[in-house]
Amino acid sequence: MAMSDQQQSLARYGWLSIAAAVSTIALKSYAYWLTGSVGLLSDALESLINLVAAIIMLVVLTISARPPDDTHAYGHEKVEYFSSGAEGIMILLAAFSIGYAAWERLWNPVVLQQLDLGIAVSVFASLINLAVARILIGVGQRRQSITLEADGKHLMTDVWTTVGILVGIAIISVANRFEPSLAFAKELGLNGWEILDPIIAIGVALHIVWAGLQLIRRTVAGLLDAALSPEEIAEIVAVLEEYVAGDGIAYHALRTRYAGARRFMSVHVLVPGGWTVQQGHDLLETIEGKIKDKFDNIDIDTHLEPIEDVASWEH
Repeated sequence: MAMSDQQQSLARYGWLSIAAAVSTIALKSYAYWLTGSVGLLSDALESLINLVAAIIMLVVLTISARPPDDTHAYGHEKVEYFSSGAEGIMILLAAFSIGYAAWERLWNPVVLQQLDLGIAVSVFASLINLAVARILIGVGQRRQSITLEADGKHLMTDVWTTVGILVGIAIISVANRFEPSLAFAKELGLNGWEILDPIIAIGVALHIVWAGLQLIRRTVAGLLDAALSPEEIAEIVAVLEEYVAGDGIAYHALRTRYAGARRFMSVHVLVPGGWTVQQGHDLLETIEGKIKDKFDNIDIDTHLEPIEDVASWEH
C-alpha cells in the first residue's frame, strides 16, 4: 500500500528521531568510555531505549495512518498503543539495568577520569536531544499525533536526566580539586566524592521507572477505550445543550473514546415523532458539524429516536 503525503511527512520525523538516537548513543558511550562514570553509562543506556522506541515509532506511524478498510472499519490508530506499551516495558528494563550497575558501583567506587571532556561530549548530545524533542512535540501537537508527541516528551525526560547527571559529575569534578571531605575517603583510596556517581545513577533509574509506568498507564487506558477528557466532553455537551432547551428535543447515551489521534463518540438524539426524516437528518447534520468544528479528528455516530416512545429511553 502506497504511503500518503501525510504518512511520508510523519515518517520523516521518525527518521529524524532515529538519527538523533544513533548520534546520542555514540556520543554518550564515548563520554562513558572517557570517564568511567556509571551515571553516563545509565544515560547511554536510556538513549539505546530511545533508538528502539524511534524504530517502533516509525513502523507505527506508517501503520496507524492507513485509512479504514474492510477488516479495520474504525482505522488502525490503536496500533499506537503497542508502541507506547513496548516503550514503557523497555524503559523499565533499562531502569533495572541502570539500578543494578549503580548498586555494584556504589560498593566498589572508582576514580573518574577526564571529566571535563566527558561533560562536554554529553552536553553536545543533550543539545541534539533537546532540539529534536522540541520539533517532535510541536509537530505532534499540530498534527494530533500522540506517537510523535510522546516520543518528543520521552526525549525531553532524557534531556533532564542528562542535566541531572552532568550536575552531579560537575560537582565531583570541582570537588576533586580540593581536599577530601568525606570521612571514609582514605579507606577507599578516593577523595570520597565519587560515591555521588552511583547515587545519581540510582536517582536516574527511579526517574526512568516513573516515566515507564506513566507510559504503561496511558497504554492501558487507550486499550480499554477510556473516555475523552472532561474538558473535551464538556465541549460536546455544550453543543448538544444548544438544542435541548425547546422544540421537544433531548439526547442521552453519550459515549466517547479515543484511539491514538482519533476521537469517537455516539449519542442518541430524541425529536418529536411527527418530524419528517429530512428534519431529523438536518438537525443531526447541524449538531455533528458544530462538534467537528471543535475537533479536527472525530468520528460521530448519531442515532435518531422519537421522544414520545418509551423504548427510546431504554438504551
